[in-house]
Amino acid sequence: MTDDLRYPIGHPALPDALGDAERAEHIAAIAACPAALRAAVAGLTPDQLDTPYRPGGWTVRQVVHHVPDSHMNAYVRFKWALTESEPAIKAYEEALWAELPDSRITPVDVSLGLLESVHRRWVDLLRALPPEDFRRALIHPVNGRRTLDQMLALYAWHGAHHVAHITALRARMGWD
Repeated sequence: MTDDLRYPIGHPALPDALGDAERAEHIAAIAACPAALRAAVAGLTPDQLDTPYRPGGWTVRQVVHHVPDSHMNAYVRFKWALTESEPAIKAYEEALWAELPDSRITPVDVSLGLLESVHRRWVDLLRALPPEDFRRALIHPVNGRRTLDQMLALYAWHGAHHVAHITALRARMGWD
């Protein structure tokens, strides 16, 4: 943990390639993410869910809705990279998605269930892939070429990053 409210677990490390043990750790982190996010928001009141995790940041509710938005995109990106030769993917305006009405009013249980379902499919896919498939790549319009090993490391970090936003807020506010 760091004192930086924006990056409570630091920035992601994106090695060019992962070993089998590192890959398994990242897949396990992705598998654990839905339960960790559900636990992070357990028992929070509507007012607490509508509290920004940092000054100028998203509310806890927006964070919860952002994670499946992001991870659904990631799951599709993995499938493109597995079925096409270095596909160019489309970026999305995550900050604008977080401002849409569904991200502000939908009960968090809806997105928690969606995340559980997406992660179930994604983890089943990841665990079935041979190591060489993680060398496949995609082209991000902003970040350039990324291998699936790099994407795996990024999204394992991403889930933990947003869970830490919520758990750090809970600790600072004494909500535990």
